Amino acid sequence: MNSLWPPALQGALVICWSSGFIGAVLASQTTSVFLVLFWRFVLASILLAPFLIPFIRRSTLPAVALQACVGPFAMFGYLATGVKAIDVGVPAGTAALIASLQPLATAAMARLLLNEAISTGQWIGLGLGLLGVGIAVGGGLGAASSFGFALSFASMLSIVVATLMAKQAALSLPLMPTLAVHSLTTAILFFPLAMAEGSVMPEMSIRFWASVLWFVVFSTIGGYGFYWLCLRRMTATRVASLIYLTPPVTMIWAWSMFGEEIRLTAIVGLCICVSGVMLVSYWQQGS
Repeated sequence: MNSLWPPALQGALVICWSSGFIGAVLASQTTSVFLVLFWRFVLASILLAPFLIPFIRRSTLPAVALQACVGPFAMFGYLATGVKAIDVGVPAGTAALIASLQPLATAAMARLLLNEAISTGQWIGLGLGLLGVGIAVGGGLGAASSFGFALSFASMLSIVVATLMAKQAALSLPLMPTLAVHSLTTAILFFPLAMAEGSVMPEMSIRFWASVLWFVVFSTIGGYGFYWLCLRRMTATRVASLIYLTPPVTMIWAWSMFGEEIRLTAIVGLCICVSGVMLVSYWQQGS
């Protein structure tokens, strides 16, 4: 049973992390994406409050403060800049390609800052994963402003910084209080963005609350929850390599929910991504 636990965690991470794109599609059908994101984290904070309040009474201020710094990078920085990049004209495929630089950037930074040993085989696996993502999403850069590309890179770097910070602080808080702190700080930061688009009052529609609930269950508690769980049991490089599988899996989500066509290049790219992730995992186990 124990041998099945890590693969199950990794599979759950890939599925739930991929759900974020579907949530973005649902949110785009409302009046304001930032309003959806604001209420996503307000609701998550409310649901997670029972885990947070008792723990804060027993925890130290530095431990809570450290997680309050991780949240803005992991959630607010990653989502606000990523969503805005697409909003100003960066094609979704290009955004996915830039985001897929995360495993390589994480590996390089982990080697430098965390002294994680990265073998030649792992670098090859990371390179294969990047190639697979490029094939899966079509590889075209498309046309967008330099500001849009800068936002995409900022989004990618934000989750890299959060990953490295969380790796250092993995034992500071249990999982559910960690998510509560991250969600609360992110809700506060999304408040002015929602206000700038008109109001923070929620849209009273099934579509709005369906997108909020989707984000809370699958992307916040599921996606970030499994991300932090995996990060506590594996190296930052190995966890980041799993992100290579999310663009092709997202295409499967989109096919099943919206009837979007799955191209042959997506299947080929997925196979290459799987090969790359398996190489990273194999060389990690062998090191």
